Amino acid sequence: MNLLENADIRNLGNLELLARQVVEGFIIGLHKSPFHGFSVEFAEHRLYNPGEDTRNIDWKVFARTDRMYTKRFEEETNLRCQIVIDASSSMYFPEVSREGKDYINKLRFSALAAASLMNLLQRQRDAFGLSIFDEDVSIHTHCKSSTSHYRLMLTYLHQLINNPERNRSTSAAKALHQIADNIHKRSLVVIFSDMFEQSEDLEHLFAALQHLKHNKHEVVLFHVVDKSKEINFEFENRPYLFIDMESGEKVRLQSNQVKDYYVQQMAKFKEGLKFKCLQYRIDFVEADIKDGFRTVLQSYLVKRAKMRT
Repeated sequence: MNLLENADIRNLGNLELLARQVVEGFIIGLHKSPFHGFSVEFAEHRLYNPGEDTRNIDWKVFARTDRMYTKRFEEETNLRCQIVIDASSSMYFPEVSREGKDYINKLRFSALAAASLMNLLQRQRDAFGLSIFDEDVSIHTHCKSSTSHYRLMLTYLHQLINNPERNRSTSAAKALHQIADNIHKRSLVVIFSDMFEQSEDLEHLFAALQHLKHNKHEVVLFHVVDKSKEINFEFENRPYLFIDMESGEKVRLQSNQVKDYYVQQMAKFKEGLKFKCLQYRIDFVEADIKDGFRTVLQSYLVKRAKMRT
C-alpha cells in the first residue's frame, strides 16, 4: 500500500512515522547501509588521576616511562551530511490537487525525502544538519546525531510544508556559496531543488556548485520537478492563465502556442545542468514528484550502496 494513503499520515502529520517506515523497508530489502557508521577516534594522552577507571590506561606508555597515562577518545561520525532544501515559491508547485485527491508538491516531496534520510543517518549515529533557503538561507544547523537534534529537524520540516508563501524568489547561487563556507569540510551535501534560476544567474549557480566541490564536499543534487508539467509541458490545448509563483507575473496563452519552444528550452537547461554536474563530479538525480519520493530515494540509495561494494 502507498504510505501516503495511510490515514494517519495523509496530511503529513507524522513525518517521523513515514520516515521510519521508508527506512525500515529500505534496510530490510538491501541488508547493507549506503553510508558509513559510527566510530571513535584517539585524541590525546593525559596523566592518570588516582580513582579513575583503569580501562583506558596506556600500559605501553607506562612500560616506557613508568608513568600512568590514559588515552582520551573523541566520538566521531564517519559522515557529516548537510541536507539543503530550496524553499522558494516555485517549490510549492502544484498548489492544488486535481479532483480533490491528496497531492504532493515539490516541497513536500523534498521534506519527506529529507526526513527519511535523517532517519537513516540518525540510526547509524551519523551526523546531519539542515539548511533551508529561498532568497537567503533562513535555517542553517550544524551537523549532530542526537535524537533531540533529529526531532528539531523534523519540526523545521513540519513548519516548512505547513506554511506556504507566494512570491518568494530563488537565490540558489548565493545560498550555496554561504552553505559551502559554513559546513565542515568533506561533508556529504544533499540538495533538493528545482534549480530554477533566472537565465542570467545560471553561471553563478554553476559557480556555487563548483564551490562546494572545491571545499572537498561530496555533492548529490536531487533535481525535483513535476516532469509532466514543468519539463514536458503536458497541458490540454486550451487557454490558460499561467502565474509565476515567485514573481506573481501573469501571462494568458494557448498551451500549444508555446509548447515546442518551452520544451526545447527546458531540455537545454536540464542538459546544461546535467553536464555541469558531470563536469564537477556531482551526482545528478532526476526526481520526478509523480514517481514518489520513496521510489526516487530508494533507487538512489541502492545505486549508492552498490557503488560502495
